Amino acid sequence: MRAFVALELDAVLHGYLARIVEDLRPRLPGLRFSPVGNAHLTLRFLGPSSPAALARVADAIGPAAAACPAADVPLAGLGAFPPHGAPRILWLGLDLPASMLALQAACERAARAAGFEPETRAFRAHLTLGRWRERAARPTLPDVEPRSTRIERLVVFRSDLKPTGAVHTPLHVLPLGTKDARGTAILPPSP
Repeated sequence: MRAFVALELDAVLHGYLARIVEDLRPRLPGLRFSPVGNAHLTLRFLGPSSPAALARVADAIGPAAAACPAADVPLAGLGAFPPHGAPRILWLGLDLPASMLALQAACERAARAAGFEPETRAFRAHLTLGRWRERAARPTLPDVEPRSTRIERLVVFRSDLKPTGAVHTPLHVLPLGTKDARGTAILPPSP
């Protein structure tokens, strides 16, 4: 199964993202927007995974999640990847506190220990809002209103690609800043 580890966003931010998308849609023709309900902050993409490997990752990151306090995380503006030339991805940045950056590093270590290849790109805390399928001119992006999102849970997600878009299913939920270092397995992994 295809999987990733992410910080879950609060419902208030999902509503705000929907408003941003509706504002940007007429300004950015050719951009295919991601479903707002799928928005999450990926700390480590794992790719094809076995249930055993995902359980090892969840067990390994449990103590780091328990040591990382929940927090209100401010938004840091809109941007595009790559940083120069024709854009491929529109994103909204987040200004993570040091404790959540340490949690991301723990996710990377856990993934490597479970047998996943090392991530070669530097981590950038962002939410993917959409993707350009065709070459496009680099847009001038508006400022976003100052706001934050409450982040309280780290989740190991299964991601199933469907013709209508990706469906993300939580497999392991790890509350931040709690003594429950093992977290909770939500669904048994499918074969």
